[in-house]
Amino acid sequence: MDWLLWLLIAVVLGGAWFNGARRAAELAREVGQRACRRNGVQWLDESVHATGIRIRRARNGRLGLERSFRFEYSRDGSDRHAGSLSLLGGELVRFVGPVREEGQVNSLNVEG
Repeated sequence: MDWLLWLLIAVVLGGAWFNGARRAAELAREVGQRACRRNGVQWLDESVHATGIRIRRARNGRLGLERSFRFEYSRDGSDRHAGSLSLLGGELVRFVGPVREEGQVNSLNVEG
């Protein structure tokens, strides 16, 4: 009976981990697509790829998981460029990606 309780705990923890990872990937996809749209470049492959995860402190001092993602975009449809971003607890903490032609970096508003 004791092993059943441990199995249930493992399944719940695994489900929570998977749910958090999917939620972060969806947010990363939205941020990447929005950045490409704002800068007039084409979002490629319609996806992001998880590249890393680590424990970091958020601004409020609490520990959280920082998830890193990679995506690709094209300026004219015949080239590919890699972009990357990191999310810490649903907050964008690092972004490397498309910029306007004149080299000005856009600020990204995650909410809208």
